[in-house]
Amino acid sequence: MEKTKVVFRVWKGSGFKGDVIALFPELDEGSGYCTSYEHVGQHSGADYRMMIRKTRPAAPFEIEPLKQELESIGYNLLIRSRR
Repeated sequence: MEKTKVVFRVWKGSGFKGDVIALFPELDEGSGYCTSYEHVGQHSGADYRMMIRKTRPAAPFEIEPLKQELESIGYNLLIRSRR
């Protein structure tokens, strides 16, 4: 089974602060966007560069719940720290 590259990040600032987002830099959503996934909202398009500015790298303990959710819906993940 082919692995899907994923970059886990955590929102900075107010609003979504502390929430983990998964970015899939190789899954093209068109118009320069990549696929992203969060617990709330699930799949969406995201501007990768903007997301890097508005988030910080996720620590291993922070990614586990979202990683498990993604694997439960069929993803075979290859975790990376950047694109």
